[in-house]
Amino acid sequence: MKKIIIAALLLFLAITNVEAQKVSYQEYDLDNGMHVILHQDNTAPVVTVSVMYHVGSKDENPERTGFAHFFEHLLFEGTNNIPRGEWFKIVTANGGTNNANTTQDRTYYYEVFPSNSLELGLWMESERLLHPVINQIGVDTQNEVVKEEKRLRVDNSPYGQWTAEVFKHLFKNHPYKWTVIGSLEHLDAATLEEFQAFNKKFYVPNNAVLVVAGDLDIAKTKKMIQEYFGPIPRGENVVRTKSVEVPIEEEIKATFSDPNIQIPAVFTVYRTPSMTTRDARVLDMISTILSDGKSSRLYKKLVDEKKKALQIAAFNYSLEDYGAYIVLALPLGENTLSDLVAEMDEEVVKLQTELISEKELQKLRNKFENQFVNSNSSVEGIANSLANYYMLYKDIHLINNEIDIYNSITREEIKDVANKYLNPNQRLVLDYLPKK
Repeated sequence: MKKIIIAALLLFLAITNVEAQKVSYQEYDLDNGMHVILHQDNTAPVVTVSVMYHVGSKDENPERTGFAHFFEHLLFEGTNNIPRGEWFKIVTANGGTNNANTTQDRTYYYEVFPSNSLELGLWMESERLLHPVINQIGVDTQNEVVKEEKRLRVDNSPYGQWTAEVFKHLFKNHPYKWTVIGSLEHLDAATLEEFQAFNKKFYVPNNAVLVVAGDLDIAKTKKMIQEYFGPIPRGENVVRTKSVEVPIEEEIKATFSDPNIQIPAVFTVYRTPSMTTRDARVLDMISTILSDGKSSRLYKKLVDEKKKALQIAAFNYSLEDYGAYIVLALPLGENTLSDLVAEMDEEVVKLQTELISEKELQKLRNKFENQFVNSNSSVEGIANSLANYYMLYKDIHLINNEIDIYNSITREEIKDVANKYLNPNQRLVLDYLPKK
C-alpha cells in the first residue's frame, strides 16, 4: 500500500511540474514575412535573441555540399557596420555569449545577453541578415576553419566517419545522403558569386523565425523588432522539391575501415519517418527501452550480464523529412560483430512479439516528462524549442503539449511500430572496422 501511495504521489508531482512549466508566448508576422515569437520570463535579468533559418545541408546543390554549414561560420565574419573580427568581441564586452549550429534541415544563430543588452542583440542579428559582408577574404578564412574542423572532428576522430557511411547507404535520392559538413573539394571549387547567391536565396526574412525569450517588455521589444527587422526586404519564396526514397526491401550490407580505431563496431540502421509523425515518437520510446541507462534491455543483457559488448546504444536520429533508427555496439574480447547483431535482433523481436509491462510503460512516461521539463528549464532552451517547433514541426503548441503525445502512446503501439520499421529486410548493416 505504501508503494502505491508513493507511486501515485510521484505521478502527481510530475504532472504538476509539467503544468507549472507551461510556456507562454506571443507570435506574429512582420510585413516582410519574418515570423516572430516572444516569450516573457522576468525571473532573471537574461534574454536570448535567436534566429533560425530554414536552410540546412539538404538544400544544397549536390555539387556544392557543405554550404549551409559553411555559412554558419561565414556570417560571423562581419557586416557593413560590424568590422571583420569584431563580432565576438562585441558580444563578450557586453557580458554575452553566442553560438550557431547547423543540421540537415536548418541553421540556428543565438546570443544570450543581460537583458539590458536586448537591443544590441536585435541589432546584431538584423545586421547579419541585412548587411553581411561576403567577400573573398572571409571565404578563404572560413574555408581553413572548416577544413580544420573536419580534420579534428571527422578525419582524425575515432569513429568520426560513421555518420557519413550510414547516411550515404541509407539514402539514395534524398540529400540526407551527404553530410552536414559536406565536401571540402566542393567548397574549394566554389566561386565567391556562388556563396553570395546562396545567401541571397536562403538568408531572407521570409525564410526565418526570430525568437526573443527572457526578461523583456513585450511592447518595447515589438517596437525594436519593427525598427531593426521591419525594413529588411522580403526575399523570393524558397521553393523546395521533396525527394522520395523507395522503401528498403532487402538488407543492405556495407563495410568501412577507419584508421583511427582499434575496436570494431557494428551499426544496424533502419530508415524511419519524419520527426513530426507519431511513429517517430514511438521510436523514441523504443530507444529508451533498449539502451537508455544501465537498466535498459540491451545494456543489461550485453554489457552487464553476458559481457559481450563494450558499449551499446540505440537512438532515433529524427529529421524533418525522414529519420534513421540506429542500433550500434562495440564487441568485448573475442565476440564477433555478427554475434552482437544476433543479440540485438533478439531484443527487437521481443518488442515485436511481446507487450512491454505496464511498469515499463510508466517508467518510460516518467523519463519523457523529466526530459520535457528539463528542455524548457532555461530561456535559452525555450528559445530553441520555440524555433524548432515552429519551423520544423509547423506546430508551436507542441512546446506545451508534445508530452501529451508521448503519454498517450500505448504498449500496443510500441509493438506495432517495432514490427513496422525494425525488420532485417528493411535495414543497413554496417561493419565499421579498424583499418589494417
